[in-house]
Amino acid sequence: MQEPRIVTISELKLVGKRIQTTLAENSTGKLWQSFGPYKKEILHPANTDLYSVQIFAEDQDFKKFTPQTRFEKWAAIEVDRFDELPNGMESLTLKGGKYAVFIHKGLPSDFPKTSHYIHREWMPNSLYELDSRPHFEIMKEGYSPTDPEAEEEVWVPIKQNEIGYEL
Repeated sequence: MQEPRIVTISELKLVGKRIQTTLAENSTGKLWQSFGPYKKEILHPANTDLYSVQIFAEDQDFKKFTPQTRFEKWAAIEVDRFDELPNGMESLTLKGGKYAVFIHKGLPSDFPKTSHYIHREWMPNSLYELDSRPHFEIMKEGYSPTDPEAEEEVWVPIKQNEIGYEL
């Protein structure tokens, strides 16, 4: 895996659908199927990117994360502003901040390898630690979860480590 790029962003406005889930439940496909047919009804899209957002408990210890750990999962798109929301959709504002952006290439079933690299190899050896903001992936137009060559950006919230050093 390549080193991530470090990016600081402003807040993002998203509109989409959400569920409470676990990795063991594997209900992400159902969420996207329920979102897809209605995404064209969302007013003021900022671009054509799809956002897959994970919101974990603020005190989540990722060393103790298991397939049964509950979290909130969103299927969404970015908007310029919130107006009327389509039926069944909600708004989400992601607080700005610093992110490490990785590229995951491959099928969703290959994602545990990417996650292992991020949390078990890169993070412990970096000058950063996880921040308690949402994690998200961005899939560009044309993304297909069945394409073994598909790429998505994996945005991991970071902050300076306890020593206070930064790259």
